[in-house]
Amino acid sequence: MTTYKNDTANEFKQFQYQSPIGAIFLVFSQKALTGVFLEKQGNIPLNNDKVINGFPLFNQAVKEFEEYFSKKRKKFSLPLDFSGTDFQKKVWLELQKIPFGKTLSYKELAIKINHRKAYRAVGSANGKNPLCIVIPCHRVISADGSLGGYSGGLDWKRKLLALENEMIK
Repeated sequence: MTTYKNDTANEFKQFQYQSPIGAIFLVFSQKALTGVFLEKQGNIPLNNDKVINGFPLFNQAVKEFEEYFSKKRKKFSLPLDFSGTDFQKKVWLELQKIPFGKTLSYKELAIKINHRKAYRAVGSANGKNPLCIVIPCHRVISADGSLGGYSGGLDWKRKLLALENEMIK
């Protein structure tokens, strides 16, 4: 576990959870999950310390991730807290509305948030999602049906989409 304080003196804790498809770094405030980062992302904010137990929100997160990866959970119920621009927050809130096991193009997502021509900005906001998997940015694909990008790497995106597709069959 690593502890640090941001500019407003809020304390954060980071834990590493080993999922079946790789390491996931979870960042918490005292009240909410504030970050979910995959091992291949270059923007993991803290050290890579490991902890097994001892923090209530971590225990809840591990339970929910284990249920997700064992195909027993389709939606996370953890309290979330994220910061970003108003536009980014609008995109991230809309991401949460994409049905489990479904995909949406960057262009379709731009239309849903009433910014029809801002699909590149939507892609940028999608890539800056601080709560991947929990806020399902992996469900956004290119208009031509190809995977597009993913900050955690396309291998993660393929595996997450395959996991969800298996669950809805």
